[in-house]
Amino acid sequence: MERPGEELPARRSAEQASADGRGAAAVEVLRRHSRAITALRGFREIVLISGVYLLYDLTRYLVKGHQAEAFSHAARLLHLEAVLDLDPESWLNHIVSAHMVIGLASDYIYATLHYIVTPVVLIWLWRRHSASYSSARTVLMVATIIGLVGFSLLPVAPPRMLPGFVDTMARFSHYGWWGNAASAPRGLGVDTNQFAAMPSLHVGWALWCGWQMVRHGRHLTTKVLGVLYPVVLSLDVVATANHYLMDVVAGVVVVVLAAALVWLMRFTWRRLEPHLPLHRFRLAG
Repeated sequence: MERPGEELPARRSAEQASADGRGAAAVEVLRRHSRAITALRGFREIVLISGVYLLYDLTRYLVKGHQAEAFSHAARLLHLEAVLDLDPESWLNHIVSAHMVIGLASDYIYATLHYIVTPVVLIWLWRRHSASYSSARTVLMVATIIGLVGFSLLPVAPPRMLPGFVDTMARFSHYGWWGNAASAPRGLGVDTNQFAAMPSLHVGWALWCGWQMVRHGRHLTTKVLGVLYPVVLSLDVVATANHYLMDVVAGVVVVVLAAALVWLMRFTWRRLEPHLPLHRFRLAG
């Protein structure tokens, strides 16, 4: 038989156990809710990135029938570089294409890193630097869209399509997975825009990756690689005759312009948000 004085501690223990149970249930609900939000955000990112890729795929239809114009733009670009005495494409291309080891390494750099490093940096930002991810991703997307507009309005044939240059990717294609359409896999050349030389998104994306690595990297190695990566890729796209020097410059300009536009949009939003009705309603709530 329980004594009267023992009922109170027992009741308290039962109440504590009940409270602990409710707390654990609440934590579990929050955990599931957080996972659901993360899954939705991940799905949104996949949709956004897929949408940008579809826009890129669309550009090959927009430049269809403009081949003569693309070759004319290429000739003018080379002439401008010659006038400015800034035309390293030919001698770099012949140095690389004359040596199989150098040429093949350059081909793999061009055909591989562009498609690996950028997603890896995006995932790294998502997992380790989530506070900066949204802004950084937006800069990358805006830069890509600006580049796609450039491809559509100013189609330019790459050096590898012109006489006097060696198509390094085609020369060593039997050692890789690409065919005669730059880094496109064999048989998929018809699905790529071969006149997307200006600006170089290879360089633009590499510059964006290097920027994020230098900005957010916690180790010296990460920061050094962030500096070297865009430099190496800039030399590579010229040496493999996939881009002109001016394409490289345009790729840098595209990223700088995108970063400025995103900063301006965020600055304008911060100034306007306190004056919007929705903001006042949220504060009142």
